[in-house]
Amino acid sequence: MPNSTVSYLWRDQRASRGYRAGVSLHSHTNQSQETLDFLANLGNQYPLIRPFLSRLENRSESNHGVRVNYSASYWTPPMTPKLAFDLESKQIEDLGIASMVSLSDHDNIKAPMLLRTVPSARQIPVSVEWSAPYGGVQDFHLGIHNLPSARAAEWMQTLENYTENPSDQRLTEILAALNDEPNVLVVFNHPMWDLFLVGKEKHQFLVNEFLLKNGNFLHALELNGLRHWDENRAVCRLAEKWNMLLISGGDRHGVEANANVNLTNASSFTEFVHEIRREKKSNILFMPQYAEPWKHRILRSTIDAIRHYPDFPIGSRTWDERVYHPDANGVVRPLSELWPDGSAPGVMRWGIALVLLMGSGPVSSGLRMAWSESHQLRLALGEHEG
Repeated sequence: MPNSTVSYLWRDQRASRGYRAGVSLHSHTNQSQETLDFLANLGNQYPLIRPFLSRLENRSESNHGVRVNYSASYWTPPMTPKLAFDLESKQIEDLGIASMVSLSDHDNIKAPMLLRTVPSARQIPVSVEWSAPYGGVQDFHLGIHNLPSARAAEWMQTLENYTENPSDQRLTEILAALNDEPNVLVVFNHPMWDLFLVGKEKHQFLVNEFLLKNGNFLHALELNGLRHWDENRAVCRLAEKWNMLLISGGDRHGVEANANVNLTNASSFTEFVHEIRREKKSNILFMPQYAEPWKHRILRSTIDAIRHYPDFPIGSRTWDERVYHPDANGVVRPLSELWPDGSAPGVMRWGIALVLLMGSGPVSSGLRMAWSESHQLRLALGEHEG
C-alpha cells in the first residue's frame, strides 16, 4: 500500500529531523529548451494580448524578413548546470541534512553528463523530463531519473525516436522497458496540467486512459512545486483513485530553489529509488516559498527568465541571449544576434520594463497582498497532510 506523507516547513521547522537526506527532483538548467508555443496560446486565450503579439509578428516579417515561428523557437532558463546543482544542494543542506539533486531538463541529458566531470557533483543521476506525445492531442511530461550511465545515450535515442513517430502501443512498450530497469524512477510530472489546452474534461479522460494502460509502469505522481494548490489537490485525488504514490517535483526554471523536496533515509539516489519503488514510501516537504501567492510566484519566475545576470557566463546574461528563433535561412540563433541594430524593438523593451516594474519592491508587495491565498494555507493538501 502506497504511503505518502506531506509536511510543510512553515508549519514545522523540525520537519526534516530524523531524516538522513533531502532529494531535489525535477528542475531545469540552461540546457533545457523551453517551448514558446505558450505565447501563441496566450494570444488565442486572451484577446487583449493578441494585438501586441500581432504587432511584434508583423514587425518581424516586414523589417527582418522573418516570419515568427513559435513552435520552432525556444528559451532557456538562466542557470548553468553547476549553479542549479549548487542552488538545490544548498537549500537542502541548510536543513541540516545531506543533499541529492536530480536535474531533469526537457528531452536531453546534457546537464548531468556535464556535471559528472565536476568532483562535487560526480554522483548526480542521469535524468530527463521526457515530453511524450499521447492521444494525438496532448504531451505528458515524464520524469525519468537515474538512467544507467552506460546506456543513457541509447535510451535517449529510443525516447527521441518515439517522439518523432508516436504510437500509444509503442509508448507502453517503452515504459514497460524502463520499469524493467531496476534502478530507474519514472514519475508522471504535473499530471493534471492541461499543457496543450485541450479542455479539462478531455485532458482528464486522457490522463485516466493513460494510467489505465501504463499505471503499472509508473512509480509516482508528482506534486508540483510550481503549480497551484487546487491542481495539486486534484493530483492527490488522482493518486488515491489509482492507488499510486505521490512524490515531490519542484519544476524550477528560475533562480529560486525548488518549492518542495523529498525527505529520505537513503544514503544514495539508487537507494532512494528503491525506497519509492519497492517500499512505496514517500515523504514530501513543501518549502516556505510554496506558501507565497501562486500568481506572485509565477510573476517572480517570469522575472527570473527575463532579468539581466551580469555575473553569469556569456550567452546566459541577457534575456535575448536566452531566446532562440530561426533566422531568414532557417538557422536557429539567439535573438540578440537577430536584432538589426543590436537591440530589441521599443515595444518589446517597454513590455520587459513593465514586467520588471511589477517585481520591484512597493509594486511587488502590493501585488502579493492583492493575490493573498491565506485560505489555501489552511486547506493545504487536505487528508495527505503529515
